[in-house]
Amino acid sequence: MGSAAFRIGIGGPVGTGKTALIEALVPRLVDLGLSVIVVTNDINTREDERHVKATLAGVLEPSRIVGVETGACPHQAVREDPSMNLAALEELEAGYPDADIAFIESGGDNLQLTFSRDLVDLSVFVIDVAGGDKIPRKRGAGLIQADLLIINKTDLAPYVGADLGVMDRDARLVRAGRPTLFADCRHGIGIAAIIGALEGARAAFHEEMSASARGAHSHARVGADDHGRDHTHA
Repeated sequence: MGSAAFRIGIGGPVGTGKTALIEALVPRLVDLGLSVIVVTNDINTREDERHVKATLAGVLEPSRIVGVETGACPHQAVREDPSMNLAALEELEAGYPDADIAFIESGGDNLQLTFSRDLVDLSVFVIDVAGGDKIPRKRGAGLIQADLLIINKTDLAPYVGADLGVMDRDARLVRAGRPTLFADCRHGIGIAAIIGALEGARAAFHEEMSASARGAHSHARVGADDHGRDHTHA
């Protein structure tokens, strides 16, 4: 992907706190001096766009936040045919070429939701304790394959009888070593750890891109040298 911005997909079922996560992360990222842009997805409205703009008023310019009305299943717009999201990102990145991070929030879906790698560089999947501590055992491609799993609304665990230790254990079992973090986005708990994970992934991504560029440059130079030697032999 040629984008300078590190693209982070935020997926998960309806009501797990995807929007709340973005609204908790952005002010802290801005405080770190990072330039952020946001794309939200809804099927029939732009409600999440309006909510994010209202919540982040004074933190992020409204023009940095764009809503996509998909008109179809959420996974269709972020996996099978991400063209609308790609177009929204291209427009935002053209307006803000200094963007460090781009969030793409999927519409609420089920545990199967995954993102196209043509759309995002890192995928985050959000579940919450209100569904019960059995959720990680239900697996689902989105929950299993996401680069980072966030278990949100930890403050509700005592009220719904969810055992966070069980959720942590089961998530680790099904995710084959991929990281899982707990959070209470509404009260800012766990956000620092999430930012640390995202920034670590962003640094690793840019290092990989730099290494690839250095390799391509090296190959180009070798090719030029080879051509020179061939010409000499001729």
